[in-house]
Amino acid sequence: MARRRTSSHDVSGSEPDDDSMLDYTRNDLLAFKNSFARPKYANTYRMEPYRKCEAHVVRKKVEEILKNKLQDFKYSGPIAASTCTDLANNILAAVTELGFDRYKYIVQVFLVEKTGQSIHIASRWVWDVARDNWIQGQYETENYVIVALIIACYYE
Repeated sequence: MARRRTSSHDVSGSEPDDDSMLDYTRNDLLAFKNSFARPKYANTYRMEPYRKCEAHVVRKKVEEILKNKLQDFKYSGPIAASTCTDLANNILAAVTELGFDRYKYIVQVFLVEKTGQSIHIASRWVWDVARDNWIQGQYETENYVIVALIIACYYE
């Protein structure tokens, strides 16, 4: 058996105090770690939401937001992107407040200046016809058209 050498250097103050962190027992540390763990829920095996996404309710809310926020708005290219972002955030918050359970939302806002052109907007999704839904809200003036597209995807 080999002997271990003791240190030739004297280190003072290396002994733990009575109230140090080393006094925690293994059970205390596990309890502390488990206090940060995510709660585990049992599966509900529900395949339908309690409250389905109702397109007419969402459309009414979206058009109300567009009308209120864009009453005095004049189209300007540099501020169009920030306006679309603000509107998308407002619409997302309002639709989430409606309380349709187990839905995730995607909000797209398109702002187009009227200069005599036409526009076609197309989207493709992997879709569950029974549960997923999409809603379009629109606001139009003589200078611009704004279209908000909300996709409500059921999340099992």
